[in-house]
Amino acid sequence: MLDKILKRKGEVGPAAHRGTATEAGVVLGLTTNATTEECVRHADAEFWRLTAMSNDPRREKERAAVGEMVKVGLNELRPYGPPTSTQGKIEYRVEGLHVPLVGFYDIEWANHKILNDLKTTHALPSQIKISHARQVALYVAARGGDLDARLTYVTPKKCATYRLENVQDHVKSLENIALSIQKFLSISNDPKELASIVVPDLESFYFNDPDTRQAAYEVWKI
Repeated sequence: MLDKILKRKGEVGPAAHRGTATEAGVVLGLTTNATTEECVRHADAEFWRLTAMSNDPRREKERAAVGEMVKVGLNELRPYGPPTSTQGKIEYRVEGLHVPLVGFYDIEWANHKILNDLKTTHALPSQIKISHARQVALYVAARGGDLDARLTYVTPKKCATYRLENVQDHVKSLENIALSIQKFLSISNDPKELASIVVPDLESFYFNDPDTRQAAYEVWKI
């Protein structure tokens, strides 16, 4: 709501940049002959590039995790061999929806019919998170549905790769959500009126950034 409708953009936190930097290091190792050490340096440089202007106190903690996450991720995914594509853009059309759903999958091994999304975290989950399941299900549906969908969760010390089940159920949920959002947006062309109908969950990580929380206060007075 703040970003897309009210155009109040906050700073992306270092945890998000941790994920981007880790993926950059892992992809380098999967697609080239780069050593693990070179991949770690590449990821570290990417993290610094992304956070150069950040004053977030969590930056050092996240930077310290990146190198170990790259090592763990490479150890998990190198046995799959070189991927056939990375960061592939997808579009998925929903009947009745005026615009396509768009996304970018992380890694695909078309020769094995495997599509994988890499997630970084400090606490290893015991199963796929619902939001992640819907995200990857969308990629699979857009690629024709005949893929073995997987998610690899990486921490600085360990990781786990889970197979995604019930792809069609997750896709149906996404379709319903998208159509509901479209119906909500049709209520008014006034962003402030739309904002007055909803109340944000400030406990969400989307509001971790102080500027974003301040923007939420200015809009909703909470």
